[in-house]
Amino acid sequence: MKLVSYLNDGRDQLAFLHEGYLYDCDLVHPELPNSMNMFLQYWDDMYPIARVVDQAIKDGRIGQDKGVAMDGLDILAPVPFPTSCRDGYAFRQHVAAARRNRKVDMIPEFDQYPIFYFTNHHSIQGPGNIYVMPDHLEKLDFELEAAIVICKTGRNIPAEAADQYIGGLMIMNDMSARRLQMEEMLLNLGPAKGKDFSTVIGPCLVTLDELESLEIPAKAGHVGKSWNLGMRCWVNGVQVSAGNVGDMDWTFAEIIERCAYGVTLHPGDVIGSGTVGTGCFLELNGTGKLNNPDYQEQWLQPGDVVAMEIDGLGRLENTIVPEESSFSILAKKK
Repeated sequence: MKLVSYLNDGRDQLAFLHEGYLYDCDLVHPELPNSMNMFLQYWDDMYPIARVVDQAIKDGRIGQDKGVAMDGLDILAPVPFPTSCRDGYAFRQHVAAARRNRKVDMIPEFDQYPIFYFTNHHSIQGPGNIYVMPDHLEKLDFELEAAIVICKTGRNIPAEAADQYIGGLMIMNDMSARRLQMEEMLLNLGPAKGKDFSTVIGPCLVTLDELESLEIPAKAGHVGKSWNLGMRCWVNGVQVSAGNVGDMDWTFAEIIERCAYGVTLHPGDVIGSGTVGTGCFLELNGTGKLNNPDYQEQWLQPGDVVAMEIDGLGRLENTIVPEESSFSILAKKK
């Protein structure tokens, strides 16, 4: 099933998505909650009920008159208020290309264990405008990723059991201000200001039952579910990236195992895959300059429209909008 959160009378409303119409969960079944956070908190009880209702919508037993057209509604992140947000580093192609472009060897530790960083879960947003400060526009970048949300409390979760903690998949755009990121990470701490202003997820959460026919084996030596889901990104209608969720070298299950070691994961925790190969301008610019010294770098500009699609997960679209401010932290450097 596909679940959407949208703004309804000043609050987040959880709804089923089917053929462009939204069906409020609490209106189509009295036992279902009206918010994603509540749904995730009571996942084991709510999920079986929701699957029955979702099938009734698909079969037409719950008619379109019970829904409302999605177009024109204020669509939020599917998980509007995550309890945390981590981002992984799962695609070897991206890591290897980025290091090659910097003329450094591939780091062997990539193949030994999955890693992640924490980002600002209060800056999670859905489709629509991304508001940026002047310093963010110094090499502003997108990152094409997939993400999951945790649906059950767990601690010290082995990878072999971790898929049952995945509530579903979403598209993620891990926005990055590269000038800020590259400067602060010279101090071997971060990323912080280069990442904390916006992370986009959406437009819907797609539960794993919806993706069963697209499951593929994990890569050799790895465990956990993987999916054959094509990934694409366009900037102002020009396609710039293409990849596949199935290209992940570390599975979400293995990333969960690492995240949960000695730590309790909670319903509502969001975890990203990391950038797919070709999935950001940082990598594309580096490859372009490596092949052609005259290559012209490209970065996101005010007014740019970034559109991402992942097969089965929908289309996520955002517009870059400068905030009305001249304040710069780069200008305050000593």
